[in-house]
Amino acid sequence: MPRRVCVYCAASQRVDEHYRKLAEQVGTRLARSGYELIYGGGDVGLMGALARSVHRHGGHVVGVIPEALQEREGIAYELADALIVTQTLQERKAVMFTRADAFLVLPGGFGTLEEFMEVLTLRQLGYHHKPIVLLNYRGFFDLLLRFFERLRCERFVPDLWPFAVASDVDEAFALLERALAPTDSSHADRP
Repeated sequence: MPRRVCVYCAASQRVDEHYRKLAEQVGTRLARSGYELIYGGGDVGLMGALARSVHRHGGHVVGVIPEALQEREGIAYELADALIVTQTLQERKAVMFTRADAFLVLPGGFGTLEEFMEVLTLRQLGYHHKPIVLLNYRGFFDLLLRFFERLRCERFVPDLWPFAVASDVDEAFALLERALAPTDSSHADRP
């Protein structure tokens, strides 16, 4: 069974071209690495660029989209290998969370941040141990990371953050590979 990576990213069509290229790079790497993409089911913005890139390179795409968004023309990626339609955004997030083996966060807006914060909080509280990688492309998340550092300094959050930060696609995939590598417990008792 392929490892499944849930990618959170923007649906905005108005972002700079270099973000679309980033999404395409990530899609290419997902497909070539044998990962199944789990994502928000959109055919617009970074979401659409990501899904189309996965398909162009022979990968598998699972989109999860609320019914209200699917009904809007041109929003849903109808070519997904599986397009799961949910009743609500909350149900969408639950399906994506349950199906994922890991999470990769690309630049995005409020929705992307909200999804990241939810899986981050759930991990901090011990509801899961799935890896989370924040792709801080071109320093996109620098201000957020500085705020997180302030939270740590003020002792609102633990010293060890329950996610990893990558500055580029290669580093992000190295972190995912390391986190998702099978462990060999047969030698656990050996020195």
